[in-house]
Amino acid sequence: MRKDVAVMVVDDDEVDRMAIERAFQRQRIANPLYWAADGREALEKLRGENGHEKVPKPYIILLDMKMPRMTGREFLAELRADPEHRQAIVFVLTTSKDEQDVLGAYDQHVAGYIVKSNVSKEFLEVVNLLDHYWRIVEMPVGETALCPSA
Repeated sequence: MRKDVAVMVVDDDEVDRMAIERAFQRQRIANPLYWAADGREALEKLRGENGHEKVPKPYIILLDMKMPRMTGREFLAELRADPEHRQAIVFVLTTSKDEQDVLGAYDQHVAGYIVKSNVSKEFLEVVNLLDHYWRIVEMPVGETALCPSA
């Protein structure tokens, strides 16, 4: 994975968070990881609000759909409404197979929807996917690239 790409994991499940961290370590990927327990905390970190350090660009987001306070669907809606963050690359990584969650996520332009089942094996595959993805994909990094022209 490109070393300059930050990864924000938005997930309230501590076991999943540890599995993701182990998968990054196993693959020797040293990209900075940022954690948020729900959508509201993730938005605060992306925006640098309420005493949180702002997550540096470029970044990708791994998003769970089922969380307290602000669900993944609610987070995606607010993220896409924010001119500074609406073009963020988001991969959904969740246990939810709910058709409304899948359709809702793709309506909000996620890069992929991955259903968690086998935690250690799947997280390793997800990390490999991200590693390969960033080797070939160009990302907008400047503020003007992420904001629409008026």
